Amino acid sequence: MENTITHSRWLIGLRGVLAILFGVLAYLWPGLTAIVLVFMFGAYAVFDGVITLAAAFRSRATNSRWWLGLLEGIVSIIAGIVAFVYPTPTAIALVFVIAIWAVITGILEIAAAIRFRDEIKGEWALALTGLVSIILGVVLFTNPGAGVLGVTWAIAGYAIVFGILMIYMAITAKSWIGRADRETNLTQ
Repeated sequence: MENTITHSRWLIGLRGVLAILFGVLAYLWPGLTAIVLVFMFGAYAVFDGVITLAAAFRSRATNSRWWLGLLEGIVSIIAGIVAFVYPTPTAIALVFVIAIWAVITGILEIAAAIRFRDEIKGEWALALTGLVSIILGVVLFTNPGAGVLGVTWAIAGYAIVFGILMIYMAITAKSWIGRADRETNLTQ
């Protein structure tokens, strides 16, 4: 039995690589102005959303809850577009856009982890990416006046942790097929 996640493991890995690249670039340029950070975040969110949409559409024939990925992708793309259309708002406005995006994305990732808990090994990594996303959102909501440097480093750290967890999921996804097959055979 092939799992819908294993079909898209390269997309999961690509999400991880893009997240790490975004995080590293944010750390390398800590003195970024708010507008550059807006464009970096916008580009990342749009690319992440497109990749998530692709994975959702690929799984729609085999996954009854493929719409969770669809919704997550749409939210990411909207957040990215908002960042590009309104590049001059203050860093505080950007903080709230990113905080909302992080919380919604985190909730959807936890929902996906719950959905796949019986089908995959390592669902904790997906749930943990959701929790990390929610924590970032809460931190940004409670400290909107933080400087651009603090926000940049918080977002960079989040992106790197998220990326590492996504790459772990992509690497281990191949082993999920064997586990799902063994569990299916045991229940028959």
